[in-house]
Amino acid sequence: MKKRLTFLLFAFLLCFTGLHAQNLENYQRGEYLRRNDTIPYRILWPRNFDPKKKYPLVFVLHGRGESGSDNEKQLTHGARLFLRDDVRKKYPAIVIFPQCSQNSYWSNVAITTNAKGKRSFSFQQDGKPTGAMRGLLGLVKQFTRKPYVARKQVYVGGLSMGGMGTYELLRRKRHTFAAAFAICGGDNTRNAERYKHVPLWIFHGAKDDIVDPAYSIAIADRLKALNAEVKFTLYPQANHGSWEPAFAEPNLLLWLFSHTKP
Repeated sequence: MKKRLTFLLFAFLLCFTGLHAQNLENYQRGEYLRRNDTIPYRILWPRNFDPKKKYPLVFVLHGRGESGSDNEKQLTHGARLFLRDDVRKKYPAIVIFPQCSQNSYWSNVAITTNAKGKRSFSFQQDGKPTGAMRGLLGLVKQFTRKPYVARKQVYVGGLSMGGMGTYELLRRKRHTFAAAFAICGGDNTRNAERYKHVPLWIFHGAKDDIVDPAYSIAIADRLKALNAEVKFTLYPQANHGSWEPAFAEPNLLLWLFSHTKP
């Protein structure tokens, strides 16, 4: 009986330690404000952060379901990956999860839904940024000017609407990012020329009935035709939630942080 109680206590302490390590409140709250552009964000600082040192900077863009103004929901997918002890030790980086408002969208895209509920996305080649993208551009500019940011190691990635936003951010700030990843997103293939020099890893689920995998396939094919550095992973059994296997890819962060701007 005593051994059993000791085991249960050990298991509880182990569980508590794991929960503490994964505490999303480690992401501090912040807000970017400039005129009419407001972007709430959560930021994870490296352990033992030293403002005299320089750190990689990562932006992660959430999907439509995490939009709002609570400055919490954007941490639903991906945030726990960067909280892992091994990740924080191996890749000490500044990680920012901005939040898009309900009345905006990361990318400039027209969305239509047919009678069967199937969505179609018409991605723009040009045009003004949305309010959310305009705020995001300001946030990126603000942080990349910080003296503690390694400007040759700035990265972006996103899922669904955030994957679409990733492509748009790349074409608008193509000289800023060292590498990027896009999960179940899409873009106008004519835009690929603008970010062909940014290494990109694209993910999608083959059974996605929300955002057609054809969008990712088209971008990957176009980038390959442009001799760009692009990786494409299609999960045969995954639907729209392909961010789960994508964030579980053992080499995702190794691949991302291995890239540095020349």
